[in-house]
Amino acid sequence: MSKKVLIIEDNNDIRENVVEILELAGYQVFDANNGKKGVEIALKEIPDIILCDIMMPELDGYGVLYMLNKNPETAAIPFIFLTAKAERLDLRKGMEMGADDYLTKPFDDMDLLNAIESRLKKKEIQKNFYSKSLDRLNNLISKNDGLSELKKIIQDRKSRHFKKNQVIYYDGDKGSGLYLVISGKVKTIKLAEDGRELMTGIYAHDEYLGINALLANEPYADTATALEDSVLCLIPKDQLEQLLNLYPEVAREFIKLLANDIRDKEDQLMQLAYHSVRKRMAEAMIRLYRQQSDGKEGFKITREDLAAMAGMATETVSRTLSDFKDEGLIEKKGSLITILEPEKLAKMKN
Repeated sequence: MSKKVLIIEDNNDIRENVVEILELAGYQVFDANNGKKGVEIALKEIPDIILCDIMMPELDGYGVLYMLNKNPETAAIPFIFLTAKAERLDLRKGMEMGADDYLTKPFDDMDLLNAIESRLKKKEIQKNFYSKSLDRLNNLISKNDGLSELKKIIQDRKSRHFKKNQVIYYDGDKGSGLYLVISGKVKTIKLAEDGRELMTGIYAHDEYLGINALLANEPYADTATALEDSVLCLIPKDQLEQLLNLYPEVAREFIKLLANDIRDKEDQLMQLAYHSVRKRMAEAMIRLYRQQSDGKEGFKITREDLAAMAGMATETVSRTLSDFKDEGLIEKKGSLITILEPEKLAKMKN
């Protein structure tokens, strides 16, 4: 059965051209010349993917995305914006609202077809996704009702792809939900008044971001950025709140995760206050080493990120890494660091 594509575009020439290309490629195509009509068609037909212009009369592209995200049947549909102006604010606003991709007009036929095929493939992959972190809840949940509901919520949500150095959310942004890292790595940072960064955490696969903002009903308290190309799933705040109210045992598990996060922050403050430069660097290296997936020989991280993580100047990072290399504790090639003596690093004297 052919996939269904909805194109929402007020420019007749562009819309008709896209319809013709997609029909030739074997897609079943629906089209609308304004946002209001597009929402109506989306709710009726439930397409597999939606292409939508940003600047339109009656209801713009942001309004269309907002309306579709409110409906459970359309919230997980891959959504690609069509825009004539690839401005940073447009990109940030669209990504924060849940857009999956952008096509900047004018685009050629292959750009269009590749963008659609890529998003549809990723949607299929997501259907088979079960997070290992959910299985760990079995240890504390006597009934599996809450676990099943959480699995269902994650399965029904679309994953979001973030390029390296792309911001996921900013310090002070309204907490829209809880992020689960499916693949890749994400850092959270606080910015000092003098512009220096302090890394407050690194999150790898099957770890959650934004628990404190969710439970405290407050804005995000730091800025989250992809350390490498990453895939995250956003579990909406309203859905999680319903789940936590219905299943106290799930709420207790998230409170435990928050308590562990707070403990890690306390440990970090203690290290920054009382540990030597060498010990702080060793502890940062061990944290990164333990987060590595099985089979990986080393990890990649910039001097700047290591400095933010260990609370020191980049020049100090360079000197300390050179010392560790000379002592046979690590191997370093560019930004790739391989830990040779993890036990010695873990037992580094202060």
